[in-house]
Amino acid sequence: MFNKKMKAVTFSYDDGVTQDRRLIEIFNKYGIKATFNINSGLLDTENTLTYGEKSVAHNKVSRKEIASLYKGHEIAVHTLTHPHLPALSEEEIIRQVEKDRLDLSELCGYEVVGMAYPGGGVNFDLRVADIIKNHTGVKYARTTVHTFDFEPQKDLYIFHPTVHHNDVKQCLRLIDEFIALEATKPQLLYIWGHSYEFDFADNWEFAEEMCKRLSDRPDIFYGTNKEVFGL
Repeated sequence: MFNKKMKAVTFSYDDGVTQDRRLIEIFNKYGIKATFNINSGLLDTENTLTYGEKSVAHNKVSRKEIASLYKGHEIAVHTLTHPHLPALSEEEIIRQVEKDRLDLSELCGYEVVGMAYPGGGVNFDLRVADIIKNHTGVKYARTTVHTFDFEPQKDLYIFHPTVHHNDVKQCLRLIDEFIALEATKPQLLYIWGHSYEFDFADNWEFAEEMCKRLSDRPDIFYGTNKEVFGL
């Protein structure tokens, strides 16, 4: 159970980009908690992402603002430099994950224990998950494989989210189903994405709509990934 409640909501956002600033303002406005997965080796860098004819900024937040920007939320591992982990040696997987974890822990002032696998597609496998479990201080790792349901999962090192926010119709359907659900067992709604995607889609109003619909529900626990996992 989640703080004596049967339902919980959590959000997860990757890459530690400057658009997180705007998203965090929305989360804080509605009392929503989130986990932000950051590449410490890429902090303070600037980049641009282009899809089709549209380009948006993919600038990383600064090292000096980490603790204050993400205060009240959770900082988690996304590896040092965002490599494709299944292609790496065991030694390099450990370095990418554990060095990122230790660097982020120093920056935020508490022990970082969470993670999201970097990259799309098949960005993890059982070998990678076992290495992370047995050779780093990470206690959970999120995939990009969607369940489209609210059932708790036993393996926190291959934890599948409910839905990506870019799937707007599915996301709204699942939010409404979750709100209406009269749970008799623990149920978790886990939404993830990248905050720069709201720039690509030009739909920041959807970020606000998600939070507005979910907020201020007495039967829902609002927590970071770590909090909903009871870690």
